[in-house]
Parts: sequence; structure tokens; C-alpha cells
Amino acid sequence: MRLKITHTTEYVYDEPMPYALQRLRLTPQTGPSQTVEDWDVSVDGATVEVTYDDHFGNRVALVETEGPQQRVKVVASGTVNTQDKAGVFGHHIGNAPLWLFLRETPRTKPGKLVRELVKVSVGESELARLHNLMENIHGKVEYVPGSTDIETTAEAALEAGRGVCQDHAHILISAARQMGLPARYVSGYLMMEAVEEQTATHAWAEVHLQGLGWVGFDAANNICPDDRYVRIASGLCYRDCAPISGMRIGPAGETLSVSVTVQQSQSQSQSQS
Repeated sequence: MRLKITHTTEYVYDEPMPYALQRLRLTPQTGPSQTVEDWDVSVDGATVEVTYDDHFGNRVALVETEGPQQRVKVVASGTVNTQDKAGVFGHHIGNAPLWLFLRETPRTKPGKLVRELVKVSVGESELARLHNLMENIHGKVEYVPGSTDIETTAEAALEAGRGVCQDHAHILISAARQMGLPARYVSGYLMMEAVEEQTATHAWAEVHLQGLGWVGFDAANNICPDDRYVRIASGLCYRDCAPISGMRIGPAGETLSVSVTVQQSQSQSQSQS
């Protein structure tokens, strides 16, 4: 599938903001399930100082704002060709060793509810057990936008019984690690049916299985990622994959607006009609 994506993030400050340093993880890369046809990240009100690949293999740009600014706008856009691999990303690549993905983070630290979830998630194989785990998480945690924030833990979301895709991913990661399986967080985009304008990126989990490698599980939608998904970054939890993160100096108040559009390319749609 050929997907056209536009992701706009705009910060507006109520008074001049003298300095900020932000880390952008907004660039997808070609891999087993996707080919990046073209991609551009433009920044208005700040300067891209350096780009590099981090230890998880994510493409990162450091952006600096110096001098009084009251508006910073970041637009990531491009076209990505995707394939349906039934959620299988494949063998592990990169500098981070597999054992690193067994490490807990504050957001994925298991508690009583995660451990109980592991006990009731059963299957004849590890793959079947993970599918059952995904289904259980989908049933226990209702998708409610705005019900949690970026610091919410897997255990807290389970206790509340509601959350967003970030929470579904953290819960599955926490439970998989309790099973002794390496697991990681993946950020990206999802083309949703009849919904072109979105207010956030998407997230899901991947678990490493013997013989298959990394396999994706989207508990928010109770499916394995297919050709509607575009991956941007991966890591131990949300902290390693946040689209934009950083720091700023000054007392200015901030208003943030985010718009994400993911749609099938018109050229492909016409060729199929």
C-alpha cells in the first residue's frame, strides 16, 4: 500500500521563549515491511543542528531555538510503500543487544495486575499466548483519548481500565517481559478507516520470538500490524520513541497543537479502480 503522510506539530508561546533544544524522532526508515519513497522534515522557528542514528537505530534530529520566539512549527511529510507481513518484522538488527529489551522502565514496571494478566494469558505456543495476551489487554483497557498522559504506567492503566495506544503497548511489553521475552515499544502511523485527520501518532508493541524474530501486537486494535502501519522509532518504552521531546528555558506558557493525516495515495487508488 502506498501511504501519504503529513504530521504537523505547532508550539505557540504566550511570550517570547529565549531558548529550547528538542529531539525529533519523525523520520521513518526503509525496512522489512516498508520502503520510504520520499520524506521531509521542515522546521520553522528553529534550526536543525545535527542528525544521527541512536543506539536503537532511530533517525534523530536535534533542533535548537535561540533568540526570542513565540512560534515553532514542525512538519514531517512523505510517502511510504508498505507490505502486510502479518506483524512479523523479522530478525533483530542494530547495536542494542536482545537482552536489553528485557529491562524494565518506570512505565513498564510490572505490578500485581500485570502479573495476574500473565497468568490468565495462555496458549499452546508462545505466539498463541501472546495473541491471547493482546486480546485480554484489549478487553480490559478501554481506548479513551485523554484519559492518561505520557507518564502513566502499565499498572496504572490496567487499574483504571482505560487508556490510549501508548498504554496498551506498555502493558503488553510489561507482560511479555514477565514471560521472559524481549519486548519493545514502536511508534508510528496508522491509516484508520474513514478517519484522515488524527491528533496523535500511533504506538504498538513488538515481542521477539525464536524462529520469527520481532512480531508486532497492537492491543489497542487487537490486531497485528499490517500494511496500514508505518513505523518510525522503537525502544524500551515511550521515552525512547517520543516524536518530539526536549527542554526549554523561560516562563512562557505553551499551547501545543498536533495534526496527523494518513491516507492511501490517490495514484494507487486510481490505478486499482
